Amino acid sequence: MATDGETMSRPVASDVWDPETDDRLVCLDVHDETHDVKSFTLASPQGKRIAFKAGQYFLFEPGIDDEENGRCYSISSSPLRQNAVTVTVKRVAGGKVSNWMHDTLKPGMDLRASGPMGKFIRPEAEKYLMLSGGSGITPVMAMVREMADRAEPVDVVFLHAGRTPLDLLFREELAVLARRMKGLRLVFLPEVLTGDPAWSGLSGRISRELLSLMVADIATRHVLCCGPAPFMAAARTICAELGVGADRYLEESFDASVVDNPAVVAEVPAAAVSYKVQFLKQAKVLDVDAGQTVLSCAKKMGVRIPSSCANGICGTCKSKLVSGLVNMKHEGGIRQREIDAGFFLPCCSRPLTDLVIDR
Repeated sequence: MATDGETMSRPVASDVWDPETDDRLVCLDVHDETHDVKSFTLASPQGKRIAFKAGQYFLFEPGIDDEENGRCYSISSSPLRQNAVTVTVKRVAGGKVSNWMHDTLKPGMDLRASGPMGKFIRPEAEKYLMLSGGSGITPVMAMVREMADRAEPVDVVFLHAGRTPLDLLFREELAVLARRMKGLRLVFLPEVLTGDPAWSGLSGRISRELLSLMVADIATRHVLCCGPAPFMAAARTICAELGVGADRYLEESFDASVVDNPAVVAEVPAAAVSYKVQFLKQAKVLDVDAGQTVLSCAKKMGVRIPSSCANGICGTCKSKLVSGLVNMKHEGGIRQREIDAGFFLPCCSRPLTDLVIDR
Protein backbone atom coordinates (compact mmCIF):
# COMPACT_ATOMS: atom_id res chain seq x y z
CA MET A 1 0.00 0.00 0.00
CA ALA A 2 1.30 3.48 -0.83
CA THR A 3 2.08 5.74 2.14
CA ASP A 4 1.54 9.51 2.33
CA GLY A 5 3.68 11.24 -0.24
CA GLU A 6 4.10 8.06 -2.30
CA THR A 7 2.37 6.97 -5.46
CA MET A 8 1.89 3.48 -6.80
CA SER A 9 4.31 2.72 -9.64
CA ARG A 10 2.24 2.04 -12.73
CA PRO A 11 3.76 1.27 -16.13
CA VAL A 12 2.79 3.71 -18.85
CA ALA A 13 2.74 3.08 -22.57
CA SER A 14 6.22 4.50 -23.08
CA ASP A 15 7.58 1.98 -20.57
CA VAL A 16 6.45 -1.00 -22.64
CA TRP A 17 8.12 -2.47 -25.72
CA ASP A 18 5.99 -1.73 -28.77
CA PRO A 19 6.42 -4.33 -31.56
CA GLU A 20 5.26 -1.73 -34.10
CA THR A 21 7.95 0.84 -33.30
CA ASP A 22 10.71 -0.70 -31.17
CA ASP A 23 13.24 -2.67 -33.18
CA ARG A 24 16.54 -2.98 -31.28
CA LEU A 25 17.71 -5.05 -28.32
CA VAL A 26 21.01 -4.79 -26.46
CA CYS A 27 22.89 -7.86 -25.22
CA LEU A 28 23.27 -8.01 -21.43
CA ASP A 29 24.79 -11.46 -20.96
CA VAL A 30 26.06 -14.52 -22.81
CA HIS A 31 25.98 -17.89 -21.06
CA ASP A 32 27.30 -21.28 -22.20
CA GLU A 33 24.66 -24.01 -21.87
CA THR A 34 26.52 -26.87 -23.62
CA HIS A 35 29.50 -27.21 -25.94
CA ASP A 36 27.46 -25.86 -28.87
CA VAL A 37 24.57 -23.97 -27.26
CA LYS A 38 24.58 -20.50 -25.71
CA SER A 39 21.92 -18.37 -24.07
CA PHE A 40 21.79 -14.65 -24.86
CA THR A 41 19.96 -12.26 -22.54
CA LEU A 42 18.80 -9.07 -24.25
CA ALA A 43 16.87 -6.00 -23.17
CA SER A 44 15.41 -2.80 -24.54
CA PRO A 45 18.08 -0.07 -24.72
CA GLN A 46 15.48 2.27 -23.20
CA GLY A 47 14.72 -0.14 -20.35
CA LYS A 48 11.21 -0.92 -21.59
CA ARG A 49 9.30 -3.94 -20.32
CA ILE A 50 8.95 -6.65 -22.96
CA ALA A 51 5.58 -8.37 -22.74
CA PHE A 52 5.40 -11.77 -24.43
CA LYS A 53 3.83 -15.19 -24.03
CA ALA A 54 5.77 -18.33 -23.29
CA GLY A 55 6.38 -20.09 -26.60
CA GLN A 56 6.88 -16.96 -28.72
CA TYR A 57 10.05 -15.92 -30.53
CA PHE A 58 11.99 -12.96 -31.90
CA LEU A 59 13.39 -12.36 -35.38
CA PHE A 60 16.99 -11.10 -35.22
CA GLU A 61 18.66 -9.28 -38.10
CA PRO A 62 22.37 -8.72 -37.35
CA GLY A 63 23.10 -7.34 -40.82
CA ILE A 64 26.15 -9.53 -41.38
CA ASP A 65 28.22 -8.26 -44.34
CA ASP A 66 25.52 -5.60 -44.87
CA GLU A 67 23.13 -8.32 -46.02
CA GLU A 68 19.60 -9.11 -44.91
CA ASN A 69 19.94 -12.31 -42.95
CA GLY A 70 17.27 -12.61 -40.30
CA ARG A 71 16.76 -15.70 -38.15
CA CYS A 72 14.09 -16.61 -35.61
CA TYR A 73 14.89 -17.85 -32.10
CA SER A 74 12.41 -18.83 -29.41
CA ILE A 75 12.44 -17.07 -26.06
CA SER A 76 13.53 -19.48 -23.32
CA SER A 77 12.99 -17.16 -20.33
CA SER A 78 9.82 -16.75 -18.27
CA PRO A 79 7.33 -14.13 -19.51
CA LEU A 80 6.91 -12.98 -15.92
CA ARG A 81 10.45 -11.52 -16.08
CA GLN A 82 9.80 -8.69 -18.49
CA ASN A 83 12.93 -6.62 -17.94
CA ALA A 84 14.73 -8.79 -20.52
CA VAL A 85 14.34 -11.81 -22.78
CA THR A 86 16.67 -14.77 -23.18
CA VAL A 87 17.06 -16.77 -26.37
CA THR A 88 18.99 -20.03 -26.46
CA VAL A 89 20.83 -20.69 -29.72
CA LYS A 90 22.48 -23.83 -31.01
CA ARG A 91 25.47 -23.39 -33.28
CA VAL A 92 24.48 -24.77 -36.68
CA ALA A 93 27.12 -25.98 -39.13
CA GLY A 94 27.17 -23.38 -41.90
CA GLY A 95 24.55 -21.29 -40.11
CA LYS A 96 25.51 -17.68 -40.70
CA VAL A 97 23.48 -16.11 -37.91
CA SER A 98 23.93 -18.78 -35.24
CA ASN A 99 27.68 -18.73 -35.76
CA TRP A 100 27.74 -14.92 -35.68
CA MET A 101 25.87 -14.91 -32.39
CA HIS A 102 28.18 -17.51 -30.87
CA ASP A 103 31.39 -15.89 -32.09
CA THR A 104 30.61 -12.17 -32.18
CA LEU A 105 27.64 -11.09 -30.05
CA LYS A 106 28.89 -9.79 -26.71
CA PRO A 107 27.39 -7.81 -23.80
CA GLY A 108 26.91 -4.19 -24.78
CA MET A 109 26.30 -4.90 -28.47
CA ASP A 110 22.87 -4.29 -29.94
CA LEU A 111 21.07 -5.70 -32.96
CA ARG A 112 17.83 -5.31 -34.84
CA ALA A 113 15.00 -7.42 -33.44
CA SER A 114 11.33 -7.88 -34.31
CA GLY A 115 8.80 -9.50 -32.05
CA PRO A 116 7.54 -11.12 -30.05
CA MET A 117 5.75 -13.34 -32.56
CA GLY A 118 4.33 -16.84 -32.79
CA LYS A 119 1.28 -18.89 -31.85
CA PHE A 120 2.91 -21.77 -30.00
CA ILE A 121 1.09 -20.76 -26.81
CA ARG A 122 0.17 -23.08 -23.94
CA PRO A 123 -3.61 -23.55 -23.85
CA GLU A 124 -5.50 -23.62 -20.58
CA ALA A 125 -5.65 -27.26 -19.48
CA GLU A 126 -5.52 -29.41 -16.38
CA LYS A 127 -2.61 -31.55 -17.53
CA TYR A 128 0.04 -31.53 -20.24
CA LEU A 129 2.53 -33.71 -22.03
CA MET A 130 5.52 -31.67 -23.23
CA LEU A 131 7.81 -33.20 -25.84
CA SER A 132 11.02 -31.53 -26.97
CA GLY A 133 14.04 -32.56 -28.98
CA GLY A 134 17.41 -30.78 -29.01
CA SER A 135 17.17 -26.99 -29.05
CA GLY A 136 13.41 -27.36 -29.55
CA ILE A 137 13.25 -27.29 -25.77
CA THR A 138 13.54 -23.48 -25.71
CA PRO A 139 9.85 -22.46 -26.05
CA VAL A 140 8.78 -25.31 -23.78
CA MET A 141 11.37 -24.26 -21.21
CA ALA A 142 9.79 -20.81 -21.14
CA MET A 143 6.48 -22.45 -20.28
CA VAL A 144 7.96 -24.50 -17.44
CA ARG A 145 9.80 -21.48 -16.06
CA GLU A 146 6.55 -19.51 -16.14
CA MET A 147 4.75 -22.26 -14.21
CA ALA A 148 7.54 -22.25 -11.64
CA ASP A 149 7.41 -18.46 -11.28
CA ARG A 150 3.67 -18.59 -10.78
CA ALA A 151 4.01 -21.37 -8.17
CA GLU A 152 0.86 -22.86 -9.64
CA PRO A 153 -0.13 -26.52 -9.20
CA VAL A 154 0.78 -28.46 -12.33
CA ASP A 155 0.36 -31.89 -13.84
CA VAL A 156 3.07 -32.06 -16.49
CA VAL A 157 4.97 -34.94 -18.00
CA PHE A 158 8.02 -33.50 -19.75
CA LEU A 159 10.11 -35.65 -22.10
CA HIS A 160 13.26 -34.05 -23.47
CA ALA A 161 15.35 -35.89 -26.06
CA GLY A 162 18.90 -35.16 -27.17
CA ARG A 163 21.74 -36.72 -29.08
CA THR A 164 23.77 -37.60 -25.95
CA PRO A 165 23.45 -36.93 -22.19
CA LEU A 166 25.82 -33.98 -22.67
CA ASP A 167 23.39 -32.46 -25.20
CA LEU A 168 20.40 -32.42 -22.83
CA LEU A 169 19.72 -28.70 -22.43
CA PHE A 170 18.73 -27.30 -19.01
CA ARG A 171 19.15 -30.74 -17.45
CA GLU A 172 20.32 -29.50 -14.05
CA GLU A 173 17.81 -26.65 -13.83
CA LEU A 174 14.94 -28.95 -14.75
CA ALA A 175 15.96 -31.37 -12.03
CA VAL A 176 15.85 -28.53 -9.50
CA LEU A 177 12.47 -27.37 -10.77
CA ALA A 178 11.08 -30.90 -10.56
CA ARG A 179 11.99 -31.02 -6.88
CA ARG A 180 10.10 -27.76 -6.33
CA MET A 181 7.15 -28.51 -8.62
CA LYS A 182 5.60 -31.69 -7.29
CA GLY A 183 3.46 -32.21 -10.39
CA LEU A 184 6.36 -32.01 -12.88
CA ARG A 185 7.61 -35.44 -14.00
CA LEU A 186 10.79 -35.45 -16.08
CA VAL A 187 12.04 -38.00 -18.59
CA PHE A 188 15.38 -37.42 -20.30
CA LEU A 189 16.01 -39.46 -23.44
CA PRO A 190 19.51 -39.37 -24.96
CA GLU A 191 19.74 -41.26 -28.23
CA VAL A 192 23.23 -42.61 -27.51
CA LEU A 193 25.40 -42.62 -24.37
CA THR A 194 28.50 -41.02 -25.86
CA GLY A 195 30.30 -38.95 -23.24
CA ASP A 196 28.44 -40.43 -20.26
CA PRO A 197 28.75 -44.24 -20.14
CA ALA A 198 27.50 -44.18 -16.54
CA TRP A 199 24.09 -42.84 -17.62
CA SER A 200 21.49 -44.86 -15.72
CA GLY A 201 18.33 -43.62 -17.37
CA LEU A 202 16.52 -44.44 -20.57
CA SER A 203 18.14 -44.08 -23.97
CA GLY A 204 17.01 -44.41 -27.57
CA ARG A 205 14.34 -42.65 -29.59
CA ILE A 206 10.78 -41.67 -28.91
CA SER A 207 8.40 -44.57 -29.55
CA ARG A 208 4.81 -45.62 -29.12
CA GLU A 209 5.82 -48.19 -26.51
CA LEU A 210 7.70 -45.61 -24.47
CA LEU A 211 4.92 -43.03 -24.45
CA SER A 212 2.18 -45.55 -23.71
CA LEU A 213 4.11 -46.80 -20.67
CA MET A 214 5.29 -43.41 -19.52
CA VAL A 215 1.96 -41.55 -19.95
CA ALA A 216 -0.92 -43.98 -19.52
CA ASP A 217 -3.45 -41.12 -19.70
CA ILE A 218 -1.90 -39.49 -22.76
CA ALA A 219 -5.25 -39.28 -24.59
CA THR A 220 -6.56 -36.91 -21.91
CA ARG A 221 -3.58 -34.55 -21.97
CA HIS A 222 -2.78 -31.51 -24.07
CA VAL A 223 0.44 -32.20 -25.96
CA LEU A 224 2.99 -29.48 -26.77
CA CYS A 225 5.82 -30.53 -29.07
CA CYS A 226 8.88 -28.81 -30.50
CA GLY A 227 12.06 -30.18 -32.02
CA PRO A 228 13.71 -31.28 -35.26
CA ALA A 229 11.31 -32.18 -38.07
CA PRO A 230 11.84 -35.99 -37.80
CA PHE A 231 11.25 -35.86 -34.04
CA MET A 232 8.03 -33.91 -34.45
CA ALA A 233 6.81 -36.16 -37.25
CA ALA A 234 7.33 -39.24 -35.05
CA ALA A 235 5.68 -37.56 -32.04
CA ARG A 236 2.70 -36.46 -34.11
CA THR A 237 2.09 -39.95 -35.47
CA ILE A 238 2.56 -41.68 -32.11
CA CYS A 239 0.28 -39.29 -30.24
CA ALA A 240 -2.46 -39.71 -32.85
CA GLU A 241 -2.17 -43.50 -32.59
CA LEU A 242 -2.48 -43.24 -28.81
CA GLY A 243 -5.70 -41.26 -29.00
CA VAL A 244 -4.57 -37.63 -28.78
CA GLY A 245 -7.04 -35.57 -30.79
CA ALA A 246 -5.90 -32.85 -33.17
CA ASP A 247 -7.49 -30.26 -30.88
CA ARG A 248 -5.17 -31.39 -28.07
CA TYR A 249 -1.95 -31.44 -30.08
CA LEU A 250 0.11 -28.30 -30.71
CA GLU A 251 3.58 -28.09 -32.23
CA GLU A 252 6.06 -25.36 -33.05
CA SER A 253 6.91 -25.51 -36.75
CA PHE A 254 10.40 -24.03 -36.48
CA ASP A 255 13.35 -26.39 -36.77
CA ALA A 256 16.62 -24.66 -35.83
CA SER A 257 18.50 -26.29 -38.68
CA VAL A 258 15.78 -25.44 -41.17
CA VAL A 259 15.60 -21.83 -40.03
CA ASP A 260 19.35 -21.36 -40.50
CA ASN A 261 19.42 -23.28 -43.79
CA PRO A 262 15.92 -23.00 -45.25
CA ALA A 263 14.60 -25.50 -47.73
CA VAL A 264 12.42 -24.48 -50.63
CA VAL A 265 8.81 -25.54 -50.30
CA ALA A 266 7.38 -26.56 -53.64
CA GLU A 267 4.04 -25.10 -54.59
CA VAL A 268 1.66 -26.11 -57.35
CA PRO A 269 0.23 -23.24 -59.35
CA ALA A 270 -3.49 -22.82 -58.80
CA ALA A 271 -4.35 -20.56 -61.70
CA ALA A 272 -3.49 -20.10 -65.36
CA VAL A 273 -3.18 -16.30 -65.14
CA SER A 274 0.39 -15.07 -64.70
CA TYR A 275 2.09 -11.76 -64.05
CA LYS A 276 5.53 -10.29 -64.73
CA VAL A 277 7.57 -9.91 -61.56
CA GLN A 278 10.74 -7.83 -61.86
CA PHE A 279 13.57 -7.97 -59.31
CA LEU A 280 15.48 -4.71 -59.75
CA LYS A 281 18.77 -5.44 -58.00
CA GLN A 282 19.14 -8.92 -59.47
CA ALA A 283 18.04 -7.79 -62.93
CA LYS A 284 15.61 -10.67 -63.35
CA VAL A 285 12.04 -10.85 -64.64
CA LEU A 286 9.88 -13.88 -63.90
CA ASP A 287 6.41 -15.06 -64.83
CA VAL A 288 4.55 -15.84 -61.62
CA ASP A 289 1.18 -17.56 -61.77
CA ALA A 290 -1.61 -15.95 -59.79
CA GLY A 291 -1.89 -19.07 -57.62
CA GLN A 292 1.80 -19.05 -56.65
CA THR A 293 3.52 -17.09 -53.94
CA VAL A 294 6.23 -14.77 -55.13
CA LEU A 295 8.83 -16.55 -52.97
CA SER A 296 8.11 -20.07 -54.19
CA CYS A 297 8.52 -19.05 -57.82
CA ALA A 298 11.56 -16.87 -57.13
CA LYS A 299 13.38 -19.69 -55.34
CA LYS A 300 12.75 -22.13 -58.17
CA MET A 301 14.08 -19.61 -60.69
CA GLY A 302 17.25 -18.82 -58.74
CA VAL A 303 16.31 -15.43 -57.35
CA ARG A 304 17.97 -14.94 -53.97
CA ILE A 305 15.54 -13.97 -51.19
CA PRO A 306 16.48 -14.86 -47.58
CA SER A 307 13.66 -16.82 -45.98
CA SER A 308 12.90 -19.06 -43.03
CA CYS A 309 9.32 -20.08 -42.27
CA ALA A 310 7.68 -19.63 -45.71
CA ASN A 311 4.38 -19.03 -43.88
CA GLY A 312 4.31 -15.29 -43.18
CA ILE A 313 5.38 -15.77 -39.57
CA CYS A 314 9.02 -14.79 -39.24
CA GLY A 315 9.38 -11.80 -41.57
CA THR A 316 12.77 -12.91 -42.90
CA CYS A 317 11.83 -12.44 -46.57
CA LYS A 318 10.48 -8.89 -46.09
CA SER A 319 10.94 -6.89 -49.31
CA LYS A 320 10.09 -3.47 -50.74
CA LEU A 321 7.32 -3.49 -53.33
CA VAL A 322 8.11 -0.64 -55.75
CA SER A 323 4.93 -1.07 -57.78
CA GLY A 324 2.03 -3.47 -58.15
CA LEU A 325 -0.52 -5.15 -55.92
CA VAL A 326 -0.38 -8.45 -54.03
CA ASN A 327 -2.75 -10.57 -51.97
CA MET A 328 -0.78 -11.02 -48.72
CA LYS A 329 -2.01 -13.32 -45.95
CA HIS A 330 0.61 -13.11 -43.21
CA GLU A 331 0.72 -14.50 -39.67
CA GLY A 332 2.31 -11.58 -37.86
CA GLY A 333 5.67 -11.45 -39.62
CA ILE A 334 5.28 -7.83 -40.76
CA ARG A 335 4.21 -4.68 -38.97
CA GLN A 336 1.42 -2.44 -40.20
CA ARG A 337 3.77 0.52 -40.43
CA GLU A 338 6.02 -1.56 -42.70
CA ILE A 339 3.07 -2.44 -44.93
CA ASP A 340 2.14 1.24 -45.04
CA ALA A 341 5.73 1.99 -46.12
CA GLY A 342 5.43 -0.39 -49.07
CA PHE A 343 6.96 -3.59 -47.70
CA PHE A 344 5.48 -7.07 -48.12
CA LEU A 345 6.29 -10.74 -47.46
CA PRO A 346 6.92 -12.68 -50.70
CA CYS A 347 6.41 -16.00 -48.90
CA CYS A 348 2.70 -15.40 -48.33
CA SER A 349 1.90 -12.99 -51.16
CA ARG A 350 0.36 -13.82 -54.53
CA PRO A 351 0.46 -11.27 -57.36
CA LEU A 352 -2.67 -9.41 -58.40
CA THR A 353 -0.83 -7.33 -61.03
CA ASP A 354 2.64 -7.10 -62.53
CA LEU A 355 5.16 -6.37 -59.76
CA VAL A 356 8.45 -4.52 -59.39
CA ILE A 357 10.44 -5.54 -56.29
CA ASP A 358 13.52 -3.84 -54.87
CA ARG A 359 15.69 -6.97 -54.65
